[in-house]
Amino acid sequence: MALLVKPKVKRKVFFSFNFAKDFWRTQQVRNIGSIEKNQTVTANAWEEVKRKGDASIKSWIDKNLESKSCLVVLIGEKTAGRKWIKYEIKKAWEMGKGIVGVRIHKLEDNNGKQSSIGNNPFSTFTLCNGKVNLSNIVKIKNPPQITGKGVYKNISENLTDWIEEAINIRKNFKYPE
Repeated sequence: MALLVKPKVKRKVFFSFNFAKDFWRTQQVRNIGSIEKNQTVTANAWEEVKRKGDASIKSWIDKNLESKSCLVVLIGEKTAGRKWIKYEIKKAWEMGKGIVGVRIHKLEDNNGKQSSIGNNPFSTFTLCNGKVNLSNIVKIKNPPQITGKGVYKNISENLTDWIEEAINIRKNFKYPE
């Protein structure tokens, strides 16, 4: 008698990344079939949102984060410290979303090149009046493989588990008294 295995739910996630530097790399991750497809933002659409100003960008981010269960920060060489990535991290935490970082610097770009490892984008955030650093709560996954194909395979095989772990970490986080 065979056991029935309940399939994992495809989670809706919001991807946060440096559009200009890492778009090619991020599309590889976004196209992994283990997560629910979300609308890819074209360069033209993003420019249109940006042209309307900061309030428009915040509104767009807020609206798109609302229906998601997790923020996946795809960490490239220049991700940390970017204004809108910082906003997305802050907003996702405030909304109670799971957050996970995935290093993508070893995925190849459209020219077949890898990049350098970037800084931790969570290290500048503190909670509980500065007592807790977000980088001690949010996990960063760094596939150990050297080749882009190996890194892609690792991310593909583990992304759903990383997302579930992030959701559980956020759900079970208790502010110290």
